[in-house]
Amino acid sequence: MTESVTERRIAVVLLSGGLDSATVLAEAKAAGFEPYALTVLYGQRHAVEREAAGRVARAFGVARHLEQEIDLRPFGGSALTDAALEVPKDRPDDAIADGIPITYVAARNTILLSLALAWAEALGAYDIFTGANCVDYSGYPDCRPEYFQAFEALANLATRAGVEGSGRFRVHAPLLRFSKEQIIRRGLELGVNYGLTHTCYDPAPDGRSCGRCDACRVRLAAFESLGIPDPVPYASTG
Repeated sequence: MTESVTERRIAVVLLSGGLDSATVLAEAKAAGFEPYALTVLYGQRHAVEREAAGRVARAFGVARHLEQEIDLRPFGGSALTDAALEVPKDRPDDAIADGIPITYVAARNTILLSLALAWAEALGAYDIFTGANCVDYSGYPDCRPEYFQAFEALANLATRAGVEGSGRFRVHAPLLRFSKEQIIRRGLELGVNYGLTHTCYDPAPDGRSCGRCDACRVRLAAFESLGIPDPVPYASTG
């Protein structure tokens, strides 16, 4: 008998190439899912994330790695897509944890999850994995538990599969309440090679992480807290 998609337990995993998304890909595999990785190229200022996502996808042997382009640069408003805006550097911890930063991309997670939902429905799959976590709560409104609950409800109202009852969509965010230290520790347990990943918002021309943006500072602090060297190269760590 031919094995059905449902019996295979496939899942769409949003894969940016960062520390969190690599860990959530490992979580999906550990949970018994066959992962289909989706990397969305939304107009980021650099190609380093794309390269990292490819490395991670190959390392985990995903069933398919799909790159989807959707250019958000014309909308503006974010330092991640607009070269005219500076990425904040050397901010103290309390500033990083306070307010919504200029690196917020308007409605990004809604766009990414919608694309993942579309692919999942086309595949006949009902599980979507995202690497959102509690470190991002204060700065990014689309990284909160209430948001993912609401999107899951929307997914089951706005799709043929949901309306016809052929299956129920689930949005998995297994790292949601983890600190960066807990994420790294869990990833190492699952065999994640963090040397393949990329986190920096504003890498040097040679691809090295800047070591000074919010993302780098949070990542470096977590590795330091664990007493583990961060395996990616940095242009600066001080």
